[in-house]
Amino acid sequence: MKKKGRVFVGLSGGVDSSVSAALLQKDGYEVTGVFIKTWHPDFLPCTWKEDRLDAMRVAAHLGIPFVTLDLEKEYKEEVADYMIEEYKRGRTPNPDVMCNKNVKFGGFMEYALVNGADFVATGHYTRIENRKSRIENSRDEYVLLAGTDKNKDQSYFLWTLTQGQLKHILFPVGDIEKPEVRRLAKKFGLPTAEKKDSQGVCFLGKLDMAEFLEHYESKKRGDVLNDAGEIIGWHDGAIFYTLGARHGFTITKKGTSDAPYFVVAKDIRANTLTVSHKEKGSLKGKGERALLLENINWISGTLPDPEKTYSARVRYRGELLPCKVSRVTHGEQVVVEFSEDQEPVAPGQSVVMYDGEECLGGGILQG
Repeated sequence: MKKKGRVFVGLSGGVDSSVSAALLQKDGYEVTGVFIKTWHPDFLPCTWKEDRLDAMRVAAHLGIPFVTLDLEKEYKEEVADYMIEEYKRGRTPNPDVMCNKNVKFGGFMEYALVNGADFVATGHYTRIENRKSRIENSRDEYVLLAGTDKNKDQSYFLWTLTQGQLKHILFPVGDIEKPEVRRLAKKFGLPTAEKKDSQGVCFLGKLDMAEFLEHYESKKRGDVLNDAGEIIGWHDGAIFYTLGARHGFTITKKGTSDAPYFVVAKDIRANTLTVSHKEKGSLKGKGERALLLENINWISGTLPDPEKTYSARVRYRGELLPCKVSRVTHGEQVVVEFSEDQEPVAPGQSVVMYDGEECLGGGILQG
């Protein structure tokens, strides 16, 4: 059988990447499995050895070569250190975005292409389409589309991808529903068919972020303020709390209401938290409809139309809200204007724009 090309598959030891490898092999690609080893702090439970063993079992079952790629340095510097420093600055980072940018489609992709791969593949639930296939006589232009399974769609985490990268990427399960992926895993006899899905931060798993940050930043007691700016309690340090948090701080001045308090603002310099019985709020101010973004990437290389209405998501699985994109530039700053009050959003979070199912790109909320 004529091979379609050589593809290095990021085998994480999970079911999605395992099925991706099996589908590519079945489709005629020359497949190599690659397990990416990353940095892991010694105070967290370590599962990478078990995950690597599962990935090796999948490769052995499929009869494909297997490689372990050490990207510990890249992960520590570009993902873990970035995450810690952003929290110290009072921002809310998205480590999964940086993991995709610098590890999976950074170090891994570079390694694959240097070592003779035509493509890299992962188990992400998202799709790539060549626009040339639907517009006659057009140039090659790759678009990133939401995954068919809307409950698993991961396009939000991939807004940093470029045209140069997309032409070398395959997402084999992007057009498949999750239950079907499980069924295919059993059909292929994969040893990961029943393995539970991983959750939490990319490669680190579920984290109690406050406990994680305590290993890198000391606690420092500060004041909890109400909507009127009155001191009503105390906390252990503003960096340990995220917007919307309702636990971990102490209220000493009780009111007549037993309703819970939510963190709606924080001041790192003054080390204060502002809480409210109303969950809605923003570090940018209540009721704000315009967000200033930096570090912009437009996947197609084409700037959005300032007159057109798009939609934007301010967090993974968050609601898609109608918006317009003004002050449009390449790589610098844009303003995203919503037609209604958006969800609470903190500086450092990714805001990702869509035109229907197409992920246009995104940026990071300034502040």
